[in-house]
Amino acid sequence: MLPSLASGLQGNMYEWITDVIIRQNGTFRFKGPWFSSLNCVVTADPRNLEHLLKTKFPNFPKGYYFRDTVRDLLGDGIFSADDETWLRQRKTASIEFHSAKFRQMTTESLLELVHSRLLPVLEDSVNTSAFIDLQDILLRLTFDNVCMIAFGVDPGCLRLGLPEIPFAKAFEDATEATVLRFVTPTCLWKIMRYLDLGNEKKLRKSIEGVDEFAEEVIRTRKKELSVQTTDDIKTQRSDILTVFMKLRDENGEPYSDKFLRDICVNFILAGRDTSSVALSWFFWLLDGNPAVEEKILAEICKIIGEREEEKRKESPLVFKPEEIKKMDYLQAALSEALRLYPSVPVDHKEVVEDDKFPDGTVIKKGTKVIYAIYAMGRNGRHMGKRLSRIQTRKMA
Repeated sequence: MLPSLASGLQGNMYEWITDVIIRQNGTFRFKGPWFSSLNCVVTADPRNLEHLLKTKFPNFPKGYYFRDTVRDLLGDGIFSADDETWLRQRKTASIEFHSAKFRQMTTESLLELVHSRLLPVLEDSVNTSAFIDLQDILLRLTFDNVCMIAFGVDPGCLRLGLPEIPFAKAFEDATEATVLRFVTPTCLWKIMRYLDLGNEKKLRKSIEGVDEFAEEVIRTRKKELSVQTTDDIKTQRSDILTVFMKLRDENGEPYSDKFLRDICVNFILAGRDTSSVALSWFFWLLDGNPAVEEKILAEICKIIGEREEEKRKESPLVFKPEEIKKMDYLQAALSEALRLYPSVPVDHKEVVEDDKFPDGTVIKKGTKVIYAIYAMGRNGRHMGKRLSRIQTRKMA
């Protein structure tokens, strides 16, 4: 199947996967050369996804191949962890994400970033008639925001002049080099890592930059917590790093600096690219669908018009949570953008024990399973004929 894949890579790989999946009724086996890591089952059947993500979830961990590929960058963080390690991190993060203090922190940080940095940068580009890369701007916005949430520090990526931040550059390079491992034969990238060549050399140097930043933040935070007094409790930080620093592992010991570093790097990866990619596609779709843009603006103006006269003058561009909840059309447009262009188009699992998907596909122990979220959202069988791939491109 390698020639077919090579042909698909010349265009849009996700479109190629979608076309094959539709022809194969939702699931197909991909066979690559024996020396590659391309032998897997690819599926976009909702029944199969429910089976591997819910019904038989313990039987489908990320697996050794995935962990081995991303370990240098992500370590034992939530993206690469399985079993108890994953469950413990997810439970702790979930509790924190739903806390009132954490929500207040994220609201305040986003408000500050949007009004004090994003809008001035956009206004400056208008005043100077300068072209800007919107995806880069949004990446800087989400990177600053997620660093505040994960580490409790502000790297300052989104500022006038758009400066290059060493940690942000190192993180970007490390992420790109890690992704390239998935399309490189395992034996080849491991040889390159051993010889310190090509992308593996770039990855090593980038990870050094990431680690240097993380170690400094962890060291500084430990000093802050060691001198914290009782009076400081009310104003204590609520970022992910601080939360995990105050917890203990299964042996009752504080988490190691390496584990704290892994947690924060994973959450930065989770919050940076996903949000910025989603917003980039959303504004790209709006640009091609002015009627949708008009309806969103009309909905926003209606909510502003419902405010009391004094509040309308105070801060017309700041919206309270209860106002945002009324923006049904905006929510629908964002959801539609995510259906068409999901932030994670495909994901990876591995089979622990022999199993069988609801569609009848037999999967043996050790089989890699790729579930294609991009294809699932564009399959007319699942979304309805009115939302087939060709029509959705026009409708957005």
